[in-house]
Amino acid sequence: MAQRLAEWAARAPEMEEDIALSNIALDQLGAARLLLSYAAEIEGAGRDEDALAFLRGDREFRNCLLVELPNGDFGHTMAKLLFLSAYQLPLYAALSNCPDARLAAIGAKARKESAYHLDHSRTWTVRLGDGTVESHRRMQAAVDAVWPYAAELFAADPAAPVDPATLRAEFDATVAAVLAEATLTRPDSGWVPTGGRQGVHTEHLSYLLAEMQVVHRAHPGARW
Repeated sequence: MAQRLAEWAARAPEMEEDIALSNIALDQLGAARLLLSYAAEIEGAGRDEDALAFLRGDREFRNCLLVELPNGDFGHTMAKLLFLSAYQLPLYAALSNCPDARLAAIGAKARKESAYHLDHSRTWTVRLGDGTVESHRRMQAAVDAVWPYAAELFAADPAAPVDPATLRAEFDATVAAVLAEATLTRPDSGWVPTGGRQGVHTEHLSYLLAEMQVVHRAHPGARW
């Protein structure tokens, strides 16, 4: 998600939004670095966060499909950020209370940032949804397009530090309140794309990784 949000740098609708999206991208990147560093330590195979981020192929990534989708127009990006932050806020809140002290610290830090991300995306969703006829039409189209990908966020995993399935009720309540305020309609649940958690991705991830990894692969071990 950090890589996708960074694509908005110097392209956002207004200068303040350019800065806001860049800051949110940095928050997402910071949380990813902490988690990858910890994952590398637990793995104990001599890899570090850079190796996990830049030297894995697309089939080795276990991210949800929602974060690899192209940005689309601004409404699509806000819909993605709304659904992701409405999921991440209760996730990190629960993680901050888990027995693993390292994960609890990461969760406590990321929880505060997720609250800001949710508020930011909520503000824009309401502004566009309850705005002009055209902005309402485009925001509803964005919600309709992104909604099917939200279901994968809550695939049950009882072995995880926080079972994602336990977060669905809070997510639904949060999103329902935002959509109602924005005069938008929540799509019916139907087609539900999955596979990201098992390494089966959309074609978009390969292009995203190619751009994200090219410098590190071209100059292995470089530091700046």
